Amino acid sequence: MKPLSNQQRLHQVNTEQLFENYRSALGHAASYTYGMRWTMVRNTEYLFRDRDRRGNGKSLGPRSAQTEELLAAFSAGRTLAQERLHLITEKIQEQARLNKALRLNRVARVVARVLRELDEAGLHDNFTVIGTQALYAYEAAAGSHFLLELLASGDVDLRYDARQKMIIVSEKLDGNGLLGLLKKADKTFECVRENGYRAANAGQFMVDLVIAPRGMHAAEKITFSESDLVAVEVPGLQWLLNSPKLDTVAIDEDGWPVPIRVPDPRAFALHKAWLSGLPTREPLKKPRDLDQARAVAQLVQDQMPQLSFDSTLTSLHGDVRKMLPVLIR
Repeated sequence: MKPLSNQQRLHQVNTEQLFENYRSALGHAASYTYGMRWTMVRNTEYLFRDRDRRGNGKSLGPRSAQTEELLAAFSAGRTLAQERLHLITEKIQEQARLNKALRLNRVARVVARVLRELDEAGLHDNFTVIGTQALYAYEAAAGSHFLLELLASGDVDLRYDARQKMIIVSEKLDGNGLLGLLKKADKTFECVRENGYRAANAGQFMVDLVIAPRGMHAAEKITFSESDLVAVEVPGLQWLLNSPKLDTVAIDEDGWPVPIRVPDPRAFALHKAWLSGLPTREPLKKPRDLDQARAVAQLVQDQMPQLSFDSTLTSLHGDVRKMLPVLIR
């Protein structure tokens, strides 16, 4: 791995700060998405506030000086919110050019778009990135870059916490499911097979929806709409599910910030090392698993001393914790 220069670190921090402002401005502008309008009911005009694209909402009262003031204040607030978002977007575009010049641009565009769509839908905390794509979060948080040979990947695994209420997630997805959100990021995404857990775009980049094993009593499928992805249970994910999480901001190929949520890097390293020793693991993946595990463990030791391996994560299974000597020599 290669530590970032001081100049690179400065712009990494600037990008994170700009993105926090952008998130705030985007959320404020989004609150004006469904507007106000006058509607006629029994020969009387009422001010109506829409709450969704289907026209649901509520009446704010008949036309009067008070409701006209409400509409004027709403219109002025929406204009200000859009102007603020526009200015911050311009700042991020300027920062993105600097990020590319400094070679901070790392995350694949399609991954970045998917993660930003999840964030804008209010689902950042519901889906955790696991697997190879998580390495971008660790290097961003630690101020280093891994070797590209450790990072190349044609898929992203999104782990959903099945303990949460699916109806809330479905509502945030506007009833179009996870596939609908993927299509916002790239319109060519389609399910690889009906009732499957995987979607692929025209470039054959794949998104997998995975969950931890739930036990024999849980028969309900995890899906968010009709014709949507159906989550597949992956053995061993229950330990990553219960481990602490790391939230950070990485940078995509275009220099734009990417919000990304991943497992604690110590848990990732131990889990990857455990995977590399499973007899059922594909032989081609085992060496890469172990290389990634050791690289992340080294990153933690060198750049993240606040995360000590001495206090082994209790959320991990004993067999996973036993992999520590393989990582720490």
